Amino acid sequence: MFELNDVKFKDILSIGHLNIDDSGLTMIMGPSGSGKSTLLKMLDDLISPDSGEILYKGDNIKSYKAHELRRKVIMQSQFPAIFEGDVRDNLNIARKFSDIDNLDDAKLKELLDIVLLEKELNDNPKDFSGGEKTRLSIARVLAMDAEVYLFDEPTSSLDEETEYKLISNVIKYLKERDKKIIMVSHSEKLFSLADQVISIKNKTATIKEV
Repeated sequence: MFELNDVKFKDILSIGHLNIDDSGLTMIMGPSGSGKSTLLKMLDDLISPDSGEILYKGDNIKSYKAHELRRKVIMQSQFPAIFEGDVRDNLNIARKFSDIDNLDDAKLKELLDIVLLEKELNDNPKDFSGGEKTRLSIARVLAMDAEVYLFDEPTSSLDEETEYKLISNVIKYLKERDKKIIMVSHSEKLFSLADQVISIKNKTATIKEV
């Protein structure tokens, strides 16, 4: 799915070779400041390595126009934005930016169930708690029909039990649709769900046996 060759970024990462396969869930582990978020951002071409190349399905990601790549590879950041409008507007806004038809209400409610968000589609998210806003933003990412979903500690604001149930729902939903998931998390419990684990240590990344 992704292949990194001689990738270096500042004094943060120096990866000789890394192959991220297309099996369902790849988890990225490593201490704080080790470059986990940097790696995710490079996979979505949000930042560029100082040297080396990153391939997506055999093609250099630089060969894609930004909007084309992000229809295929979509990222949920640690600090997701909430947009003007109600829940319905927020769930469909990424599709609107990508010139994709809105999802109907039945599908949007299904996404809210997956992320355990008990809200109505016409509710205003500006009044939501931090955890509720996080869940809404995850549902917004799920609303896109991407090939790869990148999650950067998506549920750090939730308690461990809720986090595990929510992420389990998300993984099940995406795997059923043959989607690839790459996730950064500090939750050891979530690593039990991984098909592949990448460990980042001393600037480099290696595949660990699951």
